Amino acid sequence: MKKVHIIGSGFAALTAIRTLRANNRNIEITLISPKAEFHYLPGTIWIPCHLRQPEDLIIPLEKFFRRMNVQHIKAHATGLKNKGRIVETDVGAFENDALIICTGGRFIKKLPGIEHAITPCEGVAATVQIRDRLAQLTAGTIAFGFSGNPKEPGAMRGGPMFEFLFGIDCQLRKEGRRDKFKLVFFTPAENPGQRLGPKAVKGLLKEMQRRNIETHLGHKMKQFTDHSVLTEGGEFAADLIIFMPGMTGNSWFDNTDLPRSAGGMIRADKHCKVDSLDGVYVAGDSGSFPGPQWLPKQAHMADLQAEAAAKNILAEFNSQPAKHSFKVELLCIVDSQNSGMLVARTAKYNIVLPRMRIFHWLKRFFEWWYLRQYR
Repeated sequence: MKKVHIIGSGFAALTAIRTLRANNRNIEITLISPKAEFHYLPGTIWIPCHLRQPEDLIIPLEKFFRRMNVQHIKAHATGLKNKGRIVETDVGAFENDALIICTGGRFIKKLPGIEHAITPCEGVAATVQIRDRLAQLTAGTIAFGFSGNPKEPGAMRGGPMFEFLFGIDCQLRKEGRRDKFKLVFFTPAENPGQRLGPKAVKGLLKEMQRRNIETHLGHKMKQFTDHSVLTEGGEFAADLIIFMPGMTGNSWFDNTDLPRSAGGMIRADKHCKVDSLDGVYVAGDSGSFPGPQWLPKQAHMADLQAEAAAKNILAEFNSQPAKHSFKVELLCIVDSQNSGMLVARTAKYNIVLPRMRIFHWLKRFFEWWYLRQYR
């Protein structure tokens, strides 16, 4: 019986399981991750405004694993041997016939004073911290920002920062204390949100202006302190800093022969196959894939890549070539707690639909629909 190992338990990992099982009931699937849990990070934007509680977004996976006949190994990956055929972990080594790496990215924490900032996409606990800090503040300045990896243009998570910005603005207005706070959005980019397309950039900046949100754009960041943000374009006060750094590869990649991009990600082809390694695939934020500069790091893209990787593994098991690729598209709703802006981008079109209440409810419906398959 063929053995497939999947490292990680996020979007890409779970989609890979579903795809493998939908096409083959006989292979042995083993998932390696620290916990048998799925953290639905897109929903964390609603934790600071109390629309979601942590338990709403942390999904135990034991039932899903039983349905899918998946063995779970509670462990941290520490390295690979024998060209990916052996996964090394902190509880032992495990052999496979094929491997899919779905361990996400690692945020670059080199900026001096970055310990004074909260990085929301680090997980549910981080957004709970934002919620609690907001409750403690009676007035002041809240700074929202993001940056990228200069060696890996696609390794950034800017979209969620707009959602935290607009959502917290909405929450403060709802609580009747928006007038006691200054909100500042900052980023080294002069035109934030370019990956969403030119129309989206204009729409986002216009929305900030409408909400009386100040901007500090186009200046390289120098340092954070416990009360300020310093950039090459000046310094401004900040009582709470919410910041998304650029991403690079996981530290355990350093203990492998995995080919790496300049930005530290795993280098793969359009079929999600890791360069020069047979039977080793990558999906989601861990990978560096061919495509346009705006190729997004988002859950939807991770799902598409994982599906392609799983189908290609099954093809290899049947002595067929790996021919499945993933569709390059960006699809998201930039939510603001009570409404949202729809953005869709492919090689052929870029659609931006203005802020409407229906998009907020569509995003909430999608969350319910997506999570029901794992509950």
